[in-house]
Amino acid sequence: MGKKNLIDYKIFIPALLVLVAISVPFAMYEKQSLEVLNSIFNGIVESFTWGYLWYGIILVVAGLYLSFSKYGKVVLGDPKEKPRFSLFEYASILIAMGVGSTIMRTGMLQWTSVANDPPAGVEAGSPEAILWGNAYSMFLWGFQVFAIFVLIAPAMAYILHVKKRPLMRISEACRILFGDKFTDGLGGKFLDVLFLVSILSGAAVTLGLGAPIITHNLAFLIGMEVNFTLTIIVTIVWVFLFSLSAYAGIDKGIKRLSTWNMYIASVFAVFVLIAGPGVFILNYFSDSLSFLMSNYVNMSLNTDSVYEGGMSHVQSNTVFWFAYSATWAMLHGVFAAKISRGRTVKEMILTYFLAPTLMSWLATGVLGGLGVYHYLKEDMNILSLVENEARMSAIPEILSTLPFGWIAIVIFMIVALIFLTTTLDSTTYTVAAYTSTRDMSKFEPPKILRIIVAAVITSIALVLMRIGGLPPLEVVSGLMGLPVIILQFLLIWAAIKMMNKDEAWKYNIRK
Repeated sequence: MGKKNLIDYKIFIPALLVLVAISVPFAMYEKQSLEVLNSIFNGIVESFTWGYLWYGIILVVAGLYLSFSKYGKVVLGDPKEKPRFSLFEYASILIAMGVGSTIMRTGMLQWTSVANDPPAGVEAGSPEAILWGNAYSMFLWGFQVFAIFVLIAPAMAYILHVKKRPLMRISEACRILFGDKFTDGLGGKFLDVLFLVSILSGAAVTLGLGAPIITHNLAFLIGMEVNFTLTIIVTIVWVFLFSLSAYAGIDKGIKRLSTWNMYIASVFAVFVLIAGPGVFILNYFSDSLSFLMSNYVNMSLNTDSVYEGGMSHVQSNTVFWFAYSATWAMLHGVFAAKISRGRTVKEMILTYFLAPTLMSWLATGVLGGLGVYHYLKEDMNILSLVENEARMSAIPEILSTLPFGWIAIVIFMIVALIFLTTTLDSTTYTVAAYTSTRDMSKFEPPKILRIIVAAVITSIALVLMRIGGLPPLEVVSGLMGLPVIILQFLLIWAAIKMMNKDEAWKYNIRK
């Protein structure tokens, strides 16, 4: 098969054209488009606050049902076959994909947003507001968001590893619901183009907005201001790393980076506990976890409907977080499906529920606890530092207070960079697998195609970073979560229908 036939241009080219058609006007009229898009997004959020909150709860229930019912024991592949990865490797890859570099930012600073804008009846900056802050940061990385990420994976994994369908696509998973005519026609193409537009736009935003996590720490170390040149240099290094990892593939690239990063992150956490205020951090982690457990239902469902002054940060940001997470559900689900050969439905869902959640809570406890300690005990005015546009600059300020602070900053940058790399190389790999014409039930996506996808994502991000347009694209990315939510429920239904039709709980299980 020639290289020209390795990619399905019928879905790749339309997705690129749609993305360009969206991005160009945004770049030309960034301020005006951002106002319009924010108005639309805020209107939807205000009208469907209750819906987004229940959406997260329903998906958790659906995940538990699939795990502990007869469907949970269905093997995603040949029942005689061993899982492709060990449990540690598998969990590490899911953590790197599910948590990524975002936890490095939200873990240390998310509590400040709640402390500055606490729930009704709580005084800003008070001890209760600070407890709300770290507990809420843990909540963001809890069961709802990972249910959003994983619940399309059972259908995708089933068609790939059990049905052995050659194309790893949303349209294929929906075939049992809509029939051959829809799947092979314009309807199927529409679903696949929607997936690609959603993922390519989200990846471009991640590349554009992820760089500040590195640039602010690097600028602090070398004593210079953050500028576009530094951002470009960091981005180029990052692009080289994730392109190399994507080219190497899952086993030699993504798996190795993910497992290495678990060890490095663990060393960093131990260093912070030993060199920093370890006793306070452990006490504060315990308090935060207790506060989270006591207020979990409140955070999950409260809309502040009877209080004057509108929703606090906890309520408004929860809705935004779930809406934005829905945009990434396609990517996470397809990638999780690809790496889950040999796992049962139960193993796949519960690993995604538990491993990233545990890692996120530990990271939030250590990083958030370090920030809170310096706010309370060392009079560092962190709540003011985070209120300007360069809120990332607060991170090196906090880390530099540790003994050998420059080492802490370097390790932090390495962990963040690897998380950023694994997030984007997983994205690149998934898009390449999705658009490939190879049989994905047997082969990996072509290496040249992975490089092409990496180049496309990088080009879009760099152009938009230079001329403007990333903030509007971020809002569009959040808006695209709406059709994805509908698709999620359709694909849960499709998974159940396929397993019922095949009676998979009888015949495709471990003996």
